[in-house]
Amino acid sequence: MTRTPGAAIATATSLSDAAGDGGAPRAPQGSGRVWPTDAGGFTTSRMQAIGHSFDRHPLMQLPALAGLAKRLYPTKQCRFIKPGATQTSEFDHDSADSAGRSIDEVFARIEEPGSWIALYNVETDPLYRGFLDEVAASVRELVEREEPGMYQVGGFIFVSAPPSVTPFHIDRENNFWLQVRGQKVMSVFDHHDTELVPAADRERFVLYGNNVGLRQPDHLKRARDFRVGPGDGVYFPSTSPHMTRCEPGWARPGDGISISIGVVFYTSVTKRHAYVHACNEALRRRGLQPRPPGQAAWLDRLKAPLGRVLVDFGRRRGYKPTPSFL
Repeated sequence: MTRTPGAAIATATSLSDAAGDGGAPRAPQGSGRVWPTDAGGFTTSRMQAIGHSFDRHPLMQLPALAGLAKRLYPTKQCRFIKPGATQTSEFDHDSADSAGRSIDEVFARIEEPGSWIALYNVETDPLYRGFLDEVAASVRELVEREEPGMYQVGGFIFVSAPPSVTPFHIDRENNFWLQVRGQKVMSVFDHHDTELVPAADRERFVLYGNNVGLRQPDHLKRARDFRVGPGDGVYFPSTSPHMTRCEPGWARPGDGISISIGVVFYTSVTKRHAYVHACNEALRRRGLQPRPPGQAAWLDRLKAPLGRVLVDFGRRRGYKPTPSFL
């Protein structure tokens, strides 16, 4: 993937200057942006390559991320993958390093082969909330011409060294996935593929948060592989199965880690589809085979209000809706 010539890069404002009114931290504001590599063909309904200029942003550099990790660790927002994980493993991770290392030790040894740490829901940190607002501002016009009401923007940052993987899984949100440092392969699957992930499994995930695994390893060939470096990225819609691998070969001493961030968000469309999933799940329990959301607009318009009623009824009986409905 080729970056747009002359693309603006993020501000060089130092972190020590990043304070707002009353000393509250805020992200340095710069000129970072995201753009589709096929400007005329961008749509929120399918996966596609994107470019970005956030790779030099001060908050995306390793020292800043180590500081973020120390702030997130007490709330269990640092996640460590199980040793020996493969792309077809269950996406199983812990809130503590398996070797018992501190965050300082983890980052001091982050270039060791197979290292992997993820920082979850970084929007809870005021400094990174500002950074995500900057990314969201750069894509809002692209998104909202098809999916109005972009909201609840979040961030998941992955720092790893080859050989390492992130196993097969799906997310409820739409995702602008940005590669910041190093190289990685992002493999994305069609979110309409019900043989790969049956519709019932998607419904349970949207409603209850039960993630899905890969049922047939030979289905890996269905993925579209995006080989990305700094300034490259991938957009993919809600419930698109995906996985990553960080391969050996490119790493050099002092430059052997991969940094990427998934900037995720909901829209009025993802919320409507969530209510359609809720309706479909109820219909499926009665022996029917309903159409997944997005296949027939007129059916979605009928199902979404029914799904809302079911979710509201369930809430009164103790059901805790996932963020898809909030």
